[in-house]
Amino acid sequence: MTVASELSYFPSADGDIAYRDTGTGDLVVLLHSGYTDHRVFEAQIPALTAAGYRVVAADIRGHGWSANASEPFRWADDLAGLLRHLDAGPAVLVGVSMGAAAASDTVIEYPELVRGVVLGGATVSEFQYSDPRTLQFVAESARTLNAGDIEGWLKVFLSAVAGVNRTVDDVDPAILERVQEMALHTIAKHTPGERNWHVPMTDTWSRVPKIDVPVLMVNGALDSPDLLADAERFARTVPNGRSVLIEGTSHYPNMETPERFNEIVLDFLHTL
Repeated sequence: MTVASELSYFPSADGDIAYRDTGTGDLVVLLHSGYTDHRVFEAQIPALTAAGYRVVAADIRGHGWSANASEPFRWADDLAGLLRHLDAGPAVLVGVSMGAAAASDTVIEYPELVRGVVLGGATVSEFQYSDPRTLQFVAESARTLNAGDIEGWLKVFLSAVAGVNRTVDDVDPAILERVQEMALHTIAKHTPGERNWHVPMTDTWSRVPKIDVPVLMVNGALDSPDLLADAERFARTVPNGRSVLIEGTSHYPNMETPERFNEIVLDFLHTL
C-alpha cells in the first residue's frame, strides 16, 4: 500500500490535502469512501495510468494523510482548490460512497472544473436514508463511534462492505483487512465526540438537472435499496446519465470486482 512519502500535498487554507499523483494524460480524480483513504483505489490507479490517464487519488479532509478541519468546510470547495492547484483540468471525477457525494457536489458547484462524473454508492451529499436496515446501521455506527467503542464501531463499519444483503463472511477477508487498516488510520486522527466541521450542500436536487457533463452510475447490485433507487433517480434526472449494476457486489464493487469496474470506467472515459 501507498506510504506517505509517495504522496503530494496541496496547502489549502486549513491544512494540507494529501493526494497520490501518477501517470500522464487527461486528468481523472478518484475520491474515496468515508473513513478510508485514497488506497481504496489501488486496483484502479495502475489500470487508468496504463490506459493513458493522469490519475490523482485524493485523501478527503479529515481522512488518510490530509489535515483535519479546524473550521467549516465543504467537500466541493476543497476539491475545487485542489483541481485549480493541479492546473490540469477539467477532470473526470470518480467517487465511491462519500467520494461520490463529494464529486456530485463539485460538478454542481464548479461545473467548469469537471468534464465527466462516475458515481457509486451515493449521489448528493444531503441524501437521506429510509431503508430500516440501513437506518439501523447508521444509528449503530454513530452510537459506537461517539462512545469511543472503536472495536464495536469497526464491526459495524465492516458490515457496510458486505452491505445489507450479505454478511462479512461473504466478503474476501483480504478486502476487509484493507478497509480495516484504512479505517483505523483515519479514526486515529480523531477523538470521540469531536465537532464535525463539514457543511453539506443544500438544495442540490434542484440543481442536478443542470449538470451538463456525462454521468455514469456504477453500483453493486447487492447494495442498499435506498442507494440503488437514488442512483437510478440521479441517472434519470441529469441530461446525459446512465446506470450500471455489477452483480454479486455491494458497496465496494471497485474492490470486489476490480477488473469489471475498471472495464466499465474505461469504456466511459473513452466516450468523452
